[in-house]
Amino acid sequence: MTDHLQTLKYIKSDVLSIWVSSKEQTGLNEYFHPLEQCLKKRFGIVNMAFLSFEGNSLIPVEEMATLTIETKLNAVSWLMIEASFYQQRMVEIPYILKEKEAYSKMTDMVLFQVEGKNPIGVLLVEATDAWTDFMTSNYGEESIETLTKVLQLMRENYEVKVNEDQYRKLYNMTDLFHSTMDIDLILENVLKNIKDNFPEFNVELILSNDQDRHTTIDIKLFDYLSERPATIEAFVSGELTTELASDLNCRVLNAPIKGRQAIYGILQVSAPTTYLFSTTEKDFVRMLAQTSGNALENAKLYHQSHRLVSDLQLINETSHRLNMRIGINEMLLFLQKQLMKSFQPMEVCFAFKHNDTFEVTDASTALFNTEKGQTFIKHVEQHFKSTNDPLFIADFSRLTPTHIEYRSIMAIPILMEEKINGFSIVLHKEPYFFSFDSFKLMQSLIHHSSLAIANSILRHQLQEMVDLDHLTKLYARSYLDKYVEKSLINDQSGMFLLIDIDNFKRVNDTYGHQIGDKILMQIAVQLKEMIGARGICARWGGEEMSVYVPNIDEKEAIELAEEIVAVIPNTTDPRVTISAGLITWDELYRPAFQSVFLHADTALYEAKNSGKNRFCMHDRPYKIN
Repeated sequence: MTDHLQTLKYIKSDVLSIWVSSKEQTGLNEYFHPLEQCLKKRFGIVNMAFLSFEGNSLIPVEEMATLTIETKLNAVSWLMIEASFYQQRMVEIPYILKEKEAYSKMTDMVLFQVEGKNPIGVLLVEATDAWTDFMTSNYGEESIETLTKVLQLMRENYEVKVNEDQYRKLYNMTDLFHSTMDIDLILENVLKNIKDNFPEFNVELILSNDQDRHTTIDIKLFDYLSERPATIEAFVSGELTTELASDLNCRVLNAPIKGRQAIYGILQVSAPTTYLFSTTEKDFVRMLAQTSGNALENAKLYHQSHRLVSDLQLINETSHRLNMRIGINEMLLFLQKQLMKSFQPMEVCFAFKHNDTFEVTDASTALFNTEKGQTFIKHVEQHFKSTNDPLFIADFSRLTPTHIEYRSIMAIPILMEEKINGFSIVLHKEPYFFSFDSFKLMQSLIHHSSLAIANSILRHQLQEMVDLDHLTKLYARSYLDKYVEKSLINDQSGMFLLIDIDNFKRVNDTYGHQIGDKILMQIAVQLKEMIGARGICARWGGEEMSVYVPNIDEKEAIELAEEIVAVIPNTTDPRVTISAGLITWDELYRPAFQSVFLHADTALYEAKNSGKNRFCMHDRPYKIN
C-alpha cells in the first residue's frame, strides 16, 4: 500500500508539472504527450491511445489538428460505448473498439469526465501488471479523479488559447465597426478576418439585392433563383447551414449576415469536401457574420437617414419647381434632369396618353424613338392596362427569351383623377441596378409631380379653349390680336388677310347650319395646311376668318393671297368662294395696331362690292380670273 501511495504522489507531481508546462503548448496533441510519458514511466505501458470527445464522437487526439471526413468516418461514436461505463471509470475495452486494428491489443478503457459536463475523452491502454495492480487498489480511483480535473483544465486552457487570437481579431473588428459608418470598410474587414482564419479556403460575401450597388468590394448578389438550397435556407431562417456540394467539389458553410431588423446576406466559406468545420470554427464564423450584420445595419440606417433627408430635399425642390406655372415641356425636361441626378439611369422616358395609345414626349431620351425602345414602351403599356401599380423589374432578360440590352426597369404611372394619363420609365443595362429604396423614391417623386403635371395639362387645355375657336380649331380673335400687336413691334414685315365666305347666308338657308359649319371647318383645315408654321390662322367671327404671316415681303404676300382665294372653291363641298382684304407692312410703312384691321376690313368691303371671289389690297384691287 505504501508503494501505491508513493506512486500516487509521483503521478500528482507529474500532473502538476504537466499543468505548469501545458500553458506553453500550441496543439491539442502536445497537451496529452506529457501525460502519455508519465503513464509509461510509472506503469511500464507500451501501447496506449487517447480518444478526444468532439461532437458526440471520439477522435484520436493526434488527428484533432485538422478534422477531415476520413477522420469522422474512423471516429468512434460516443453513444455506442457510453453504456460500457455504467457507474465505473475504468472498464474492459468493448468489442466495437477491439475490432479496430489500431486498438486490437488494448485491454482497458478509462473515462475522463467531470460531473455535469461532456466527456473529455477516453484513454485506451494495453494493461501491464503494475497498471492493473495500481488501478485496482484504493488509489486507482483517486488517480483517475486527479487526472480528470487536470485534463479538464488542460482542455479548457487549450480552447481558450485556440479562440484567443480569433476573438481578439473579432473584438478589434467590433471596435472598428462601432467607429465607422463606411460600408466598404466594414465589408473589407469581414473578408480580411475570415480569410486570415481560413487562408486556404474560398470566401464570398453574398449580399441581398437592396444593398448599395456602388460598393468597391467584390461581392455577389443574392439570387433566389440560382442560389443553392442550403444558402437560401440560411438566408431565410437566419441559422448557419453546411452542405456537401459534390457538384462543386467542396463543403460549404453558410452564415447569415443579420442585424436586429433584417438579414442582409450570407458569409459563405467553401472548404475541401474532406474538411469538417469544428464547433469552434462554426461559432467564430457565426459571430463574425452577426457582428458584421449589426455593423452593416447601423451603417445602412445612418446612410438611410441621410438619404431620406436628401430625398425630402429632392422632392421639395422638384415640387417647388414644378409648381411655378412653367410649361409642360419645361416641366418634363426638369423632371428628366432630377431622375438622371437621383437614380443614374441610362435612359429616361415620359409618355402620355393620346386617344388610345401612349406617345413619347420630347423629354425622353433617343432610345424610346427607336424599335428597341418600343419594346419597353409596349411592355409597360400592357402592364398599365390592367393595374395602376408601379412596375419594378430587376432583370428584364428573365421575362423574354430574346436578348435584352437594358435589364433594370422602373416604371411609375402618372395619374389624373385616379386614371393613368401617362408614365415615366428609367432603364439601366446592369441587372439589379436600382434598389428598392430607389423604387420607392421614384414613386414618391412622380406622385408629387403628377399633380403639377396634371395642373399644367389642365392649364394648357384651358388656354387652348381660350385661344382656339371651338368649331374650326383656328386661333380665336383675342389670340390673334396679341400675336399681331407683338409682331408689329418685333418683326421686320408682315401681311394680314381678312377673309369672308361669299353668300354664306344663302348656304345656311339652302343646306342648313350643319353644312354651313362643315364648310367653315373645311376652309379652316385648308388655311392651316397652306400657312403651316409660317404664321397663324384665326376665326375673326361668324363666316369671317383671317391669316397673319410675319416677315413676308409684299410680292410673296400677294401671291399667297391669290393662291388662297383660288384654292378655297376647289376644297369646299358644297363649293363656295371667298372675298378677302389684304394689307402688308414693312419697315418703311408700319401701321398702328388698330389700323391693320381697319384697312383690311376696308379692302374686304371693296372686294365684296367689286364682284366677290377675289381679294383687294389696301388701295389696290386684284381680281381672280
